[in-house]
Amino acid sequence: MDATLEAVKRDTRGKNAARRLRASGGVPAVVYGGATPEGTPVSVDPKALLRILHSDSGANTLINLRLDGGESRVMVREFQLDPVTHALLHADFYALAMDKLIEVTVPVVLTGEAPGVKIQGGMVDFLTREIEVECLPTDIPEQVTVDISQLMLHQSVRVRDLPPAAAWKPATEPETMIVHIVTVKAEESAAAAEATPAAAPEPEVIKKGKPERDAEEGKDKK
Repeated sequence: MDATLEAVKRDTRGKNAARRLRASGGVPAVVYGGATPEGTPVSVDPKALLRILHSDSGANTLINLRLDGGESRVMVREFQLDPVTHALLHADFYALAMDKLIEVTVPVVLTGEAPGVKIQGGMVDFLTREIEVECLPTDIPEQVTVDISQLMLHQSVRVRDLPPAAAWKPATEPETMIVHIVTVKAEESAAAAEATPAAAPEPEVIKKGKPERDAEEGKDKK
């Protein structure tokens, strides 16, 4: 899916300038991958960006970013949400070279009914709900489908078991287990062992892709 987003260059940085920008109806963002190594600070309409992020392709949407009379293809690399209101606080974009491979996170969807559940009374333990794939920007799959219709009790599907695809290849560790069929007791014991007390809410930062950069508003999270 493609989308169009208007952006305006901004000359100020810092938490006070970001607060003023949000109060005026905008949201601070940075575009990386252009001529400026530290990125180009911009402001965008949070409602327009949230519509893109809530679309079927989400953060993997190819965005035509209009800035200073020009247009470039970008994707969302990271965005930060308020933990209580879920308002958009900040976003990072990265410029795309349409002929170069990228790594993106894609959701995993299960299909079929496992005989290990229907016949043997087991449970589906869906461990890995998204994986990294490598592809061209125009070949990003909306999802990776895993057929579990042949899985018996104690059988599993790992990343290495995924059927080959012409347009993309998995970038996640091949031995990563996606799904397996377990006994009901084993599933209940694992859930009890992993239970932890709820933590106080903090600003939610959703990261995409390999590069790691601190968000401009990182200090506000403390």
